[in-house]
Amino acid sequence: MRTYVSCLAVLVLAAGSAPIWAADTGADARRAGLQEISDAELGAMRGRYIVGDNQVAWFGVTMVSNWMTAAGQTVQGALQLGFDLRGGTPQVSFAPSVTITGEAIGQTAGGSGMVDGSGLTNVGGLVQGVQVAGDGNRARNGLSLRLRDGEVPAAGAQGPMVAETTVGDAHARAALDAGGARILLQVAGQGAAEQWIDAQSIGQSIRLAGNGHAVGNQLQLDLVRQAAPASATVHQNLVQAIGMVRAGGI
Repeated sequence: MRTYVSCLAVLVLAAGSAPIWAADTGADARRAGLQEISDAELGAMRGRYIVGDNQVAWFGVTMVSNWMTAAGQTVQGALQLGFDLRGGTPQVSFAPSVTITGEAIGQTAGGSGMVDGSGLTNVGGLVQGVQVAGDGNRARNGLSLRLRDGEVPAAGAQGPMVAETTVGDAHARAALDAGGARILLQVAGQGAAEQWIDAQSIGQSIRLAGNGHAVGNQLQLDLVRQAAPASATVHQNLVQAIGMVRAGGI
């Protein structure tokens, strides 16, 4: 007959798929150290329950792309994307904006090299790329993640799904479609800057073939957590689990 000790110290290594181990006080345990508990034993253990009391209530994305050309023209694209996850169906809000200021005068001639960012489309996860073929350029990609507990930001007015404008050789576009959210700035013969978030990746890319440009991408992710109200089912399961522990004499 198999014998069990009356007390087990259970160590949960990590939430999710990580194994659960028990430290036994028997001679075999002293020789072997920590031992994995089988699924059959784990299923028979009493008092094994976890009540989660918070969840992600809101997820937001803010993107801003700025470009100052060698001719002094400024091109900007921005968007705010929010997902309110408190209800049964996520509520999505989207607000894009684009601006181009300065006279559309001739741009500096492009660099002698070539830039091609098409390979980034094959990369998943987080993507950042800078390619420069000209001289005297400045380029920067920046990404930040902010996680906090508290109130969900107030929902802003729902904007159009696409905002775009063109002045001379400069073009700016911010859009949300089935493929995700994206900002694209382009100056003919000088290059392009873009940011995106979709099901495959989050990315920032700057490609410059001209001279004397200053380009920057900034992307911020926001996660807001809130305590989830305990439902009657959770309360009932908790009471039953406590009763089982008491019945087992632990």
